[in-house]
Amino acid sequence: MRLQSTLVVVLGLAAGCALKGDVRKVELQVEAARAERARADAERAAQIDSLRLLLAAVQQALTAQQAYLVQLRGDVRTDLLAVQQQLVQVQELTGQSQQRLSELRARIEERAQQPVPPLDTARGAGGAGGAGPGAGPPVGASGNPAGPGPNQMYDLSLQQFRRGSLATARIGFREFLRVFPTHEHAADALFYVGETWAGENTDSAAAVYQQVVKTYPNSSRAPAALYKLGLLAEQRSDKAAARTYYARVIAGYPRSDEANLARDKLQRLGR
Repeated sequence: MRLQSTLVVVLGLAAGCALKGDVRKVELQVEAARAERARADAERAAQIDSLRLLLAAVQQALTAQQAYLVQLRGDVRTDLLAVQQQLVQVQELTGQSQQRLSELRARIEERAQQPVPPLDTARGAGGAGGAGPGAGPPVGASGNPAGPGPNQMYDLSLQQFRRGSLATARIGFREFLRVFPTHEHAADALFYVGETWAGENTDSAAAVYQQVVKTYPNSSRAPAALYKLGLLAEQRSDKAAARTYYARVIAGYPRSDEANLARDKLQRLGR
């Protein structure tokens, strides 16, 4: 009888220990799940903050461009008023035909009433046609550049690229090139624009790589762009074009890392 009681007690203790062990395992699993969820939430919050900064930079640049267009409209109207005044003086001094001067004045007034074309936000954000070659960054009322500096704009765009947000990164790099076309990272930004197209549209990527070689031939991105053009040619099964691009890398940039890769490619393709 005592033996049976002892066995019952031992079994009860063993069951209690096993139950506590299971409970501890569940607690550890819950804690691990909470930690993983907190880490994922922190990463999403960081991505959202970075995206907000980039969008704010683009918005500030567009606002500055809108202010410039408003100022330009006022300058044009002032110039047209000055022309009208000069026409009156000419009429008084030369006695030209009143009808002829009226026609000229009507044309000028018609031109003055034509609205200034609205700001094309799509092109402004993409950098495809915002400002002419060599244009500097937009300026605010104090005369200082509006929006964030070039390094911040470039870094934000690069972060989006590395996270796989290719469309957002493309907008950021295009805006960077529009506002800071002569910056030291301009060649890098244009090259990354090509990289954003590489997996989506090879024709667009090739066009951008060609632009890198043409616009920044002395940059370290030029041999990389030529090498990428060779790879795209191989994808199209155009071995002749691929050999040409690889040969240009070796001839133009013999000490670059891409030159060594191009030599290997030429050996495999056969000269």
